[in-house]
Amino acid sequence: MLNKKKHHRPFLKWAGNKFRCLNHIIQHFPEGKRLIEPFAGSGAIFLNTEFEENILGEHNPYLVHLYQFLQTEGDDFIEYCQSLFVPENNQKQRYYELRTLFNESQDLRLKAALFLYLNRHGFNGLCRFNLKGIYNVPFGSYQSPYFPRNEMLTFAKRAQKAEFIHSSYQDTFQKAKVGDVIYCDPPYYPLSKTASFTSYTNQAFKDSDQIHLVDLAIEATKKGVHVLISNHDTPFIRKHYEKAQVIHQFKVPRTISSKGNKRQAVTEVLAYFGPREGF
Repeated sequence: MLNKKKHHRPFLKWAGNKFRCLNHIIQHFPEGKRLIEPFAGSGAIFLNTEFEENILGEHNPYLVHLYQFLQTEGDDFIEYCQSLFVPENNQKQRYYELRTLFNESQDLRLKAALFLYLNRHGFNGLCRFNLKGIYNVPFGSYQSPYFPRNEMLTFAKRAQKAEFIHSSYQDTFQKAKVGDVIYCDPPYYPLSKTASFTSYTNQAFKDSDQIHLVDLAIEATKKGVHVLISNHDTPFIRKHYEKAQVIHQFKVPRTISSKGNKRQAVTEVLAYFGPREGF
């Protein structure tokens, strides 16, 4: 299912983006007609596989709306987004004005375009909301933020074979049927207490969610579904992934950090839970 041509880079900057480790992951994908991703993120896996059908679920509604507008409007929406990428908008005061507009506006199309603007102009490509659901990433102070026109065009074309849904990971799992391939890229279990990022929304992904995700994977295999889950290689994850048929291990360089000199390779795992006999 790997797209053997040049890899397609996502148009969003995204913590945990799988672009740098595509070959480590996709080579282990089983055959299937449909891919389901309960944690869509930047869409790196979706962009670089060739499933006939795709369901991308995401708990972040602004990300879903961005993908949906790009899917349905293509060039027109890309032009609309690009209108925000002008020098006068790459100033600290203007950034905060547009961030406030994003938080207060009820215009879904405008908010989708602003989500891209904030992603490219905000600090380190972070996506962060406070407990009240307010987007609060500070200004990034970049000389000339890149507008990803070509990457958006590629995404829009690929999106014609996809359905983007605002959904919890639990509800997205329920859409699976025999022969489907589910790939899960949840908020990772932290490597340390000081590295406890757990969500791209204001809803934390707890230890109980990590465990429940495995339970859902095992239940899905009973319906003839293939499930793969990525995560950090930690004792907690190893313990709860012990029922996986196979666990692959590989090193991944970290790319988003507030202190560049602390960027280093970390070990990740890819666990495969496959259908039992009879499927």
